[in-house]
Amino acid sequence: MNITIFGTGYVGLVTGACLADVGHNVLCMDVDKAKIEKLENGQIPIFEPGLEAIVKHTVAAGRLSFTTNAEAAVKHGVLQFIAVGTPPDEDGSADLQYVTAVARSIGQYMDDYKVVVDKSTVPVGTADKVRAAVRSELDRRNLELDFDVVSNPEFLKEGAAINDFMKPDRIVVGTDSDKASEMLREVYYPFNRSHDRMIFMDVRSAELTKYAANAMLATKISFMNEVANLAERLGADIEAVRQGIGSDPRIGYHFIYPGCGYGGSCFPKDVQALARTARDCDYESRLLNAVEAVNYAQKYVLFDKVSHYFRGELKGKVVAVWGLAFKPNTDDMREASSRTLMENLWKAGAVVQAFDPEAMEETQRIYGDHDGLTLCGTKEQALKGADVLVICTEWKEFRSPDFEAIASTLREPAVFDGRNLYEPEMLHRYGLIYYAIGRGQNQFSSVQ
Repeated sequence: MNITIFGTGYVGLVTGACLADVGHNVLCMDVDKAKIEKLENGQIPIFEPGLEAIVKHTVAAGRLSFTTNAEAAVKHGVLQFIAVGTPPDEDGSADLQYVTAVARSIGQYMDDYKVVVDKSTVPVGTADKVRAAVRSELDRRNLELDFDVVSNPEFLKEGAAINDFMKPDRIVVGTDSDKASEMLREVYYPFNRSHDRMIFMDVRSAELTKYAANAMLATKISFMNEVANLAERLGADIEAVRQGIGSDPRIGYHFIYPGCGYGGSCFPKDVQALARTARDCDYESRLLNAVEAVNYAQKYVLFDKVSHYFRGELKGKVVAVWGLAFKPNTDDMREASSRTLMENLWKAGAVVQAFDPEAMEETQRIYGDHDGLTLCGTKEQALKGADVLVICTEWKEFRSPDFEAIASTLREPAVFDGRNLYEPEMLHRYGLIYYAIGRGQNQFSSVQ
């Protein structure tokens, strides 16, 4: 099938590449000329494991191409996927200006039947706005053309997006059109062969499903962080508690790892947007508001621990930070806990020596040549001259470090682990004081 993708971010580029990989003819459109030029030259603007190889292969095979020409993009595909950003407004609602701009472009240039597919994460009711935007352009052109608007939310995890797309656990399609349903079945047939993963429903239910899924996962994380904070004060070990409750199949082990707060492009934005949607319906979602409040506070936990350790005297202290991306296997720093930590350390007069396997360029882009930041080439280099070590991201290469070298290099024998990577007893054997999330002992020790 001929398919058009509007947007070449995480969702758009992964969707386009994976659809092209199974044989569809895909044209990706973006208004960012620099990004399109990079893609045409084989440069991938984001880090996502496996994506670069698929893009290069499908481009070479002639099944994936890129353009900045909206008219050419609309002419190309019967299916028009909208996968542009929906950043949060100041009130927490999703900004739909880019979605509706694409819809207007489709209405401006279409000359036959189209299926407009909302792939972006959008609030309930967005399909109606997209339909109205397309229709207004057709009316302006005095044309009466058929088209359908479908909700097809993505469920991709950054760092595992290719596998999630190729081997989906569900494919949600919201539509009341039999014709559109059959076309989406054809599109997703290669990913749906072993058993039927497609779930059809009405458009509004599909739109709500995406928000509900992310809000549920965010709720599990915030709940575990609440319990972890309680465990610290009770002298309990949250890791033992996690195993105890995770063994219950009604709860499971997924998303019950405590830490220093969730970030990224989805959870913070989607929880806020769903809470805003609730308020627009004259319903106050106390649970969603609490999930957001807990996560906001959790991002300050590491700074509070470091500050308490130094009794509030942070001026001139050098803090080594391992991990800058909001999670492993990505360079995405949107809403990352590392940003909250570093910005508060700088306010307190400390300096940061940081390392991340993939997010160094992104950190440079965000903070430039900040006087309080030194980006290091290795995790070992970040330790040299540092007073203490803080871990913000659970990259694999941080899981089995040289603890003896850490103990001998740091000026103070303290490790602050925002992801509970290590066993306290192991670090204690090397003479290190270990501050984790919800692990009971030594949580509030300070310099003597």
